[in-house]
Amino acid sequence: MLDVLKAALTPIIGPLIDKIPDVNKKRELRHQFESEVLLAVSGVVQAQIEVNKTEAAHPSVFVAGWRPAVGWCCVCALAYNFILYPFLLWFTFAFGVDIVNAPQLEIGPLIAILTGMLGLSINRTYDKVKGVARSSIK
Repeated sequence: MLDVLKAALTPIIGPLIDKIPDVNKKRELRHQFESEVLLAVSGVVQAQIEVNKTEAAHPSVFVAGWRPAVGWCCVCALAYNFILYPFLLWFTFAFGVDIVNAPQLEIGPLIAILTGMLGLSINRTYDKVKGVARSSIK
């Protein structure tokens, strides 16, 4: 997000900063611009973290459980695609039973979602190993 915001604002702010004749002032203003962009992005990230905390603490499973639900959907789709579907094909060929053509799922988007979720869980494991997990903080 930082790169996107910087790329969007640099064509506007860059020419204005370049018109300043003093080299030191240019550096100072460019640094100030980058600091302000970074501050804006970190504010958005902090706000999202607070929303995530509120969602996770909600008593309703429909609010707090949407992330686990997405994970279970991915697991079920992967199980179907890599375990059940090949057995259906084998059953069809082995016994000559004409099973209605079972659909094969498009697995690319599922893998993208699942690897993103697993990447986040690796960060959580790292927190636990380093002793900064919520359970180890007094």
